[in-house]
Amino acid sequence: MYLTPGVYYERVDASAPGIAAIRTDITGFVGIARRGPLNTAVPVQSWRQFQSYFGDFTGAGYLAYGVRGFFENGGRRCWVIRVASEVAAVAGTIVKNTAKQPAWRIDAYSPGVFGNDLDVTVKETHRAQTLTDPKSSTPEYAVVASITGFARGTHVRLTQDKTPDWKIVSDVDAGEGNAAGEKRLIWMHPNQEKRRHVWKDEKTKEWHGYEDFALAGFDPGRPILIESVEYTVLVRDLGRLIRVYEGLSLAPDHPRYGPQVLAGVVIPKETGPLRTLPVAPEPLVITELRDLDQTPANWLTPLQADPATPIALTEGADGLALLSVHDFIGEEVSPMESDEAKKLKQRGLRVLEDIREVAILAVPDIHIQPVDVPAKQPLPPCVPDPCLPSGPPPPAIPHAPAVGDLPPRFSEGEIFQVQAAMVQQCERRRDRIALLDPPFTVARNDSLGTGAVRAWRRRFDSKYAAFYFPWLKVVDPLRRASAITREIPPSGHVAGQYAHTDWQVGVHKAPANEPLVWVQDVTVSVDDAVHGTLNPAGINAIRTLPGRGIRIFGARTVSSDPDWCFVNVRRLLMMIEKAIDVAIQWAVFEPNNHFTRAKLSLSLTSFLLSLWQKGALMGASASEAFFVRCDEENNPESERSNGRLLAEVGVAPSQPFEFVVLRIGRTNNEFEISEATTPVFSGGLT
Repeated sequence: MYLTPGVYYERVDASAPGIAAIRTDITGFVGIARRGPLNTAVPVQSWRQFQSYFGDFTGAGYLAYGVRGFFENGGRRCWVIRVASEVAAVAGTIVKNTAKQPAWRIDAYSPGVFGNDLDVTVKETHRAQTLTDPKSSTPEYAVVASITGFARGTHVRLTQDKTPDWKIVSDVDAGEGNAAGEKRLIWMHPNQEKRRHVWKDEKTKEWHGYEDFALAGFDPGRPILIESVEYTVLVRDLGRLIRVYEGLSLAPDHPRYGPQVLAGVVIPKETGPLRTLPVAPEPLVITELRDLDQTPANWLTPLQADPATPIALTEGADGLALLSVHDFIGEEVSPMESDEAKKLKQRGLRVLEDIREVAILAVPDIHIQPVDVPAKQPLPPCVPDPCLPSGPPPPAIPHAPAVGDLPPRFSEGEIFQVQAAMVQQCERRRDRIALLDPPFTVARNDSLGTGAVRAWRRRFDSKYAAFYFPWLKVVDPLRRASAITREIPPSGHVAGQYAHTDWQVGVHKAPANEPLVWVQDVTVSVDDAVHGTLNPAGINAIRTLPGRGIRIFGARTVSSDPDWCFVNVRRLLMMIEKAIDVAIQWAVFEPNNHFTRAKLSLSLTSFLLSLWQKGALMGASASEAFFVRCDEENNPESERSNGRLLAEVGVAPSQPFEFVVLRIGRTNNEFEISEATTPVFSGGLT
């Protein structure tokens, strides 16, 4: 209500919420890696980040090759799931305290034989030192010359004679909390609410915390040397120093508590601006070992710290020899099942199903042809000339890396089972497309020619999958003596081509006729005659074109429906459906009236109009390119009374030119050249 005369400004937003196009370039990979969390979807945004989390190339899998091909060809973001069998194990070791009790368990951050290449060295350090004033100190607190480096939770060593004692500082008083202005290290907090105590969790039966107790056992007439106790952990990989963790504490409420500093990487399950992964994971995970039947008094007992003796991590295993189709596919999970049962079923593709932003699926490692890469022997140590002046100490001599087991070669029946699961997930989700690779034997130039690949293609009929042939040859970074290149499935490179096209033009552009990067050759040379038999069958050929490099020369799905025979049409409609579904959730519980229908119609029209202006929709005018109906005609009173709102949307997606015909004829003693297109459904060229 306005009571005072004047000019009042009010903002009334009557416009409908806009609809924005969503990303369709994000790929989900499932495969074998040297390290990394198992059956966990990890977002990766560069090849270097993949190397940090999942390691480098391995002869046991194609995953690293596919992901690098994805980023080399224009990919910007993907989700990676590492698979292994249930026997995969984490390498680790136990660090004991001076009382011979287990104190910390140090593990590699993920399962794998790579953890057997790690060793740790534990050093005890004393960053802060001070002396007590015997005239002013009491059993409840110590008056000291300096409190620099001490804080609540600092683990300290007290020495008066040769026998030391250990305590944990309850609090620090810089002189403001007492009338004398003394600097104090408090052993028993004067405030009962802040005084610490030991308590037991009745559910887990674990002890937590530790008690404040007065100082005893020292001569009150003499000063006491107080030193902080912390630990430095050095991590070496194959004898090469890779990490140094300083200032780790045994006290749980210290900010540098070891198991808290190295607690492992928490992988986000959904995307968001604040949910990002660090550039590289920490190689170790530290966990506290406690006796559940006794109070945690061993927290005060220092660790066995021998800087001259590295402790090796052992018992790591890749778990690839028993790898099965179940590890790639997983199973459906019931909400009533236990966490352990869910963990066994949530594997491979089943994990990717919950990642909503994935729009492309690729599983190159179901076709694995493992190769045994012998470990490179280290160079012999260099013996310096005794006549030369001594220089810096030589670097540590690395030892040979541990060699893990190799996965099996899967049969064609098992390969089809995994690819069928990929297609089934895409059809169920309706927001992603599966990239299908031909089996290794099919992708070779055998006596059957293209008969084998066409027979494999006939196993599928889906508008949510695309089939690419043949395999690619890339320079093998493993530098094997037997071959300088390695044959890999093309799905990783194809996914990168999808992403590149989406970013450069849009999802409406067919992802084809662009040169592939990081490719040396193809396994089968496809000429015009062979291509003429593959393209009508829905097989997208990868061809070596003279002077134009290696290119994808096909953009068809494996659907027999002519309306959905093009990849870009299917992906454009997927993007439109998902963008509308995400953006119009505001309409739920809105008033069922003309104003709501008009807002919804306006937002849909604005979105489709922007797509038409970008060339994603066909038509000389917007009315020819799409239509939106959301009025009383398709929302009668009977439907509105049931709380239903119907919006009908029709679009004319842009289809690619597959055949460009140049007609050359003579007119008036001159040659005339004109360009014409032949529709795909006409049955051939005219």
